[in-house]
Amino acid sequence: MMKLKFMNSFVLIANLILGLSVSIYAQDETINLWPNEIPNAITNTDYKEIEVFNGGKLSSTSKVTIPTLTIFLPDVDKSNGTAVVICPGGGYSHLAIDKEGFKIAKWFNTIGITAFVLKYRLPNDTIMKDKTIGPLQDAQEAIRMVRRNAIKWNINPDKIGIMGFSAGGHLASTLSTHYNDEVYVHDTTNAKPNFSILMYPVISMEEGITHQGSKTHLLGNAPSESLIEYYSNEYQIDSLTPPSFLVHATDDRVVAVENSINYYLALKNNNVPAELHLYEKGGHGFGLGVSGTNIYWTKQCEHWLKSHNF
Repeated sequence: MMKLKFMNSFVLIANLILGLSVSIYAQDETINLWPNEIPNAITNTDYKEIEVFNGGKLSSTSKVTIPTLTIFLPDVDKSNGTAVVICPGGGYSHLAIDKEGFKIAKWFNTIGITAFVLKYRLPNDTIMKDKTIGPLQDAQEAIRMVRRNAIKWNINPDKIGIMGFSAGGHLASTLSTHYNDEVYVHDTTNAKPNFSILMYPVISMEEGITHQGSKTHLLGNAPSESLIEYYSNEYQIDSLTPPSFLVHATDDRVVAVENSINYYLALKNNNVPAELHLYEKGGHGFGLGVSGTNIYWTKQCEHWLKSHNF
């Protein structure tokens, strides 16, 4: 009898500990992307981050100087080993970090995917020696950090993707085509994403198709033709570019749908697996979806990820 009571107590305590550990494991956490020196940075004490809250929740942020990753871990019994780094949009002037970050991460958790919301530096000459590479530095390091810590976060290092919305889609497609660019001193960890998900993305810097605000913030008022071509990512695709899933609305009046179409065609011409979903209506910035339309990209994205064993 004493032995039985002891065993029951042991099981109860073990379950409590397990429950506590699972609870802790499932909590989101924010960590600095660069624990030490931030590359390419200029110290400017007058340049301070501006956070906007809505209903007590962080909705948007701008003037980012300290990049972070916010970690969203799925329930242990759901985790499938896939991870994605999410780049919110905002025209390279702010980050719609809730609608195009935190909410997206929570959705990924429901299908077993570990998600990381990247609060990246927004290009600005007063805080960067070269503002054109600042966001790419953060995106490369985000993938490297996730890959370095794959065991810690229960992730398969060969199943780490990048996702971006609007200007964040430009950053995600830049990483997908410029992952080997030497934009800072780093270790040997590979920065190439295994897949990319591009949501109403800015892809091109070419006149007539680009989002002018994103272009000006990233490249300045009078960029050279070579710089425009370099960051027009439809021209930077080759056969090694990661498989891509793209979503855009035809009636998008902010970022022309041709951005996604041209990227998709370049992927197709280079025999890179790609899937493009164009919706008749939806406008720009629809995040997880918008009422009154037939946008159900989340289910289609889930099927695409499963078809590629992600």
